[in-house]
Amino acid sequence: MAYIELYSEKLKHNYHFLDNLFKSYGKEWGIVSKLLCGNRAFLKELLDLGVKEVHDSRISNLKAIKSINPEVQTVYIKPPPKKAIRSLVKYADVSFNSESETIMHISEEAQRQGVTHSIIIMVEMGDLREGVMGDDLIEFYAKVFKQPNIKVIGLGTNLNCLSGVMPSHDKLIQLSLYKQLIEATFNRKIPWVTAGSSVTLPLLLKKLVPKGSNHFRIGESLFFGNNLINGKQIKGMKSDVFRLHAQIIELIEKPIVPFGDVGTNVAGDSLEFNDKDIGKSSYRAILDLGLLDIDVNNIFPVNKNIEFVGASSDMIVMSLGHSRKKYKVGDFISFRVNYMGALSILNSNYIDKKIV
Repeated sequence: MAYIELYSEKLKHNYHFLDNLFKSYGKEWGIVSKLLCGNRAFLKELLDLGVKEVHDSRISNLKAIKSINPEVQTVYIKPPPKKAIRSLVKYADVSFNSESETIMHISEEAQRQGVTHSIIIMVEMGDLREGVMGDDLIEFYAKVFKQPNIKVIGLGTNLNCLSGVMPSHDKLIQLSLYKQLIEATFNRKIPWVTAGSSVTLPLLLKKLVPKGSNHFRIGESLFFGNNLINGKQIKGMKSDVFRLHAQIIELIEKPIVPFGDVGTNVAGDSLEFNDKDIGKSSYRAILDLGLLDIDVNNIFPVNKNIEFVGASSDMIVMSLGHSRKKYKVGDFISFRVNYMGALSILNSNYIDKKIV
């Protein structure tokens, strides 16, 4: 059976690297745990690092976090659906919001549960995902401040998540100015300006994050150590916290070019073959992993001499070339994974999860 490993020492290394970095710049931060898909063993590994604040986009994951450590501050990081508000108030200490009507319902539920729910109001800064338009902020806040059992602790934005709009010094300054405007208009203190995600981290490393932008939400860079602007590894961080392993279930020398009438495959693709490969063969390893679990564009063989041939719903075919080398049926082929690859694998019930 295929399995994915999490290397705890490498995760610990990246956590302390980031924690020291943010402390040196006077920034607060929380970890985005949605990549772990609620896996309790992996969540416990994360929380054992001493994490005080965890962000997630699934209430069930926040529930799991609270069951492991009730003292951790949980943050729900997308506008809540109305049907989930009861669970939201129960398991999330903070939520991101961009609809005043939803906040009204959260207020009513918070009163029923006898708690105060904190919110961060998201502001549209150009990426055109969630967020209140800047011209509507004053009117929006005027409604929100009237709601009982609601505490506004910040305003934030998401960039590079939908349209690819990159963060910039100017955009972060603009968000800080919105905060100052709201504080002056309503005589209210707003602690957080949270515009920092993993894609904003390179700006911090270049000292281009203004003082007013004081809170970061980090997921991908924690687990992969990557700079999302230039695509390179951040110096001093580990890039291989995860490693995927898939078992060989067949290993036979076969023709490179299929024989028979060729149409589209199960994925709807029409494959093209080089006439020069007619009559040639290669050793093909079939793995117990398929399109149901992963997009092959998001995994990369550790052995660079191995190549992808194709995939169906439950199997991936790899070419080992003209030699089997040391491989045999039952052996495992290892892969590096990117963020989307890990997300797919960790969301699959058919893949074992292990801690090293």
